[in-house]
Amino acid sequence: MCGISGFCNFAGNSKENIERMKDRMLHRGPDAGGTYFSEERDVVLGHRRLSIVDLSENGSQPMVSHSGRFVIVFNGEIYNYKDVARKLKRDKGVVDFRGTSDTEVLLEAFECYGVKEAISMCKGMFAIALYDQVERTLFLLRDRVGEKPLYYGMVGESFVFASEIGCISALDGFKNPINRKVLDLYFQYGYIPAPYSIYEDLYKLEPGTILKIKFPFNKWEVDTYWSMKEAAKKGQSNLFTGSRREAADELERLLKASIAQQMVADVPVGAFLSAGIDSSTIVALMQSVHQGKVKSFTIGMEEKTYDEAIYAKEIARHLGTEHTELYISEQDAIDVIPKLGTMFGEPFADSSQIPTYLVSKMTREHVTVSLSGDGGDELFCGYHVYDSVDRIWNKMKSIPFFARKAVSGMVLHSPLAANPVYEAKGKYLAAKGPADVYRMMNCIEQPLAMKISLSHEKCPYKYSEYEEGFLKEVNHNVMLMDMLMYHPDDILVKVDRTAMAVSLETRVPMLDKDVVEFAWTLPIELKRGTDGGKQVLRDVLYRYVPREMMDRPKKGFSVPIKKWLKEPSLRQWAESLIDRELLRKQGLLDPEIVWQIWDDFVMRDIWRVQIWYILMFQEWLCAESK
Repeated sequence: MCGISGFCNFAGNSKENIERMKDRMLHRGPDAGGTYFSEERDVVLGHRRLSIVDLSENGSQPMVSHSGRFVIVFNGEIYNYKDVARKLKRDKGVVDFRGTSDTEVLLEAFECYGVKEAISMCKGMFAIALYDQVERTLFLLRDRVGEKPLYYGMVGESFVFASEIGCISALDGFKNPINRKVLDLYFQYGYIPAPYSIYEDLYKLEPGTILKIKFPFNKWEVDTYWSMKEAAKKGQSNLFTGSRREAADELERLLKASIAQQMVADVPVGAFLSAGIDSSTIVALMQSVHQGKVKSFTIGMEEKTYDEAIYAKEIARHLGTEHTELYISEQDAIDVIPKLGTMFGEPFADSSQIPTYLVSKMTREHVTVSLSGDGGDELFCGYHVYDSVDRIWNKMKSIPFFARKAVSGMVLHSPLAANPVYEAKGKYLAAKGPADVYRMMNCIEQPLAMKISLSHEKCPYKYSEYEEGFLKEVNHNVMLMDMLMYHPDDILVKVDRTAMAVSLETRVPMLDKDVVEFAWTLPIELKRGTDGGKQVLRDVLYRYVPREMMDRPKKGFSVPIKKWLKEPSLRQWAESLIDRELLRKQGLLDPEIVWQIWDDFVMRDIWRVQIWYILMFQEWLCAESK
């Protein structure tokens, strides 16, 4: 795990600025750092290294290919690099490698097969910058699902890129204004969705794509080498026809293969264990393929409503892991909040960022790499809301749209709309399809929420553009929506930034290409079974952990933000961030709307999730202004 950065045609002092970019992401790679300058001095690449595989100098970056043509800076891991190395030796006559790093193998694959073919044969998580010194062409590549971040765009006349957007804003001459067009999206979802960023002219490279920019580095093109939508479409067109047991057998085989590859490292490896289905499955399978005791990590909370540590400990004891737990106080969690503005580089407001950071910090004291169970809900129908969408749509799909639309208008403009239940029903009646129902559930278009920003320019987003009936089955459509949007833009951002803040590499076995593609072949009956969601995943887990040990309500990885914000210290912090004069001076948010939302909360106990969204925006903005 590392951090990468660079620029083309930079007008200022290249050496000073690339060092500043690297310094801003020291946490991503505290072990070493390197820089490359092209012969013409118009292309500069920077790298910070967190040593995981091949700890010697042979694994250092930037790295030049054997022929001297290509130069790479690379963040992530290629899990099947040994298979690729064998293929290079067998098919292309590559005789030997200097070291044992996946970076060197990746470079030679690019040289021998070309960029698109080479990356298509690789399995892993990555953000890559590859420079072809002969063709004077720079390539940027991002992994299939979006585990590793990569920002790019223009600063003045310079093309720039980096693992973190804060590296770019640190450049001399950076004057990119805040992108006001994305603010309404942020206050709906709590994150800024790809391809947008908080700044104008800067973007997130989408998962599964390759950006190509040639000299004179002022125009780029983006190509797709793998598509989640196409993987889902292909899988649902070729459904798995075996039995439930055979499905569990195949999933277990694929997950074990993924885990075995992802446990390869020259540093200590462990796993998060939250006591849920997903992390318990990963830890159980890790222990089954590992000769020694797997190191597992859990944090517990004094707030018992949110605490699952006692269950995690029971599971760890059953599996025989070397388990470490840390109980955190309310104050421990509150103390993290002021760090969040700079941790994410741009506004981000999933409050589970707090416990995720704390468990990462504790885990890093023992290991350098940790596996997580993310992806299970989105791939195996784990969220209750999926079932709700199916249920709601089945109740009303037989009613013609024009009739539902008319009734919806009457309900929403009647006194009934004052009741949240009838308001929701009124909204859903106007849905054109199940994807529309899901959008309404997830898009918090409350009247006040849509007035927080002073700018209301419309910004296209994949949620609103997702085509009804892209997949035949309702649940698979909403799962795909999440895998395209919520999962890469929220979940994976949260895990990457919080873990890298403490120099911890996280790996996600369920996002292995083979696991993902197999998951899309499963019919819904093998996912949403009689026990609830994730049927086939549960079937795998119950081979290792007794069912009765898992039969309990899920508490989730959350914190009582609503309760904390009413306590004096945090309330004072919050109100300092939304000071009316400060908001007027900044000129981005409407002070009267912000304070109406806040007063509704503190005086009338009306909680809106936008409260946290506003505070995280302001925390970021104030930190960025310093």
